[in-house]
Amino acid sequence: MDKKYLHKLDRSIINIGTLKQDPLEETRFWLTKTPAERLMAVELLRMRLTGYDNTTPRLQRFFTVTERP
Repeated sequence: MDKKYLHKLDRSIINIGTLKQDPLEETRFWLTKTPAERLMAVELLRMRLTGYDNTTPRLQRFFTVTERP
């Protein structure tokens, strides 16, 4: 994944809306985005939901070589 898409959440911008919005407004918004932008948004949401932290050590894989008689 390209690191330029791993942005921190900007909490300085607040957008206040009403709950009586057009139900298709969000659909129209996402249809203006490219498929790549939509996939990156889904990936960001997945990482936030699962608490992804790329600084934690990963599972190490290893192989054991054994000699056959």
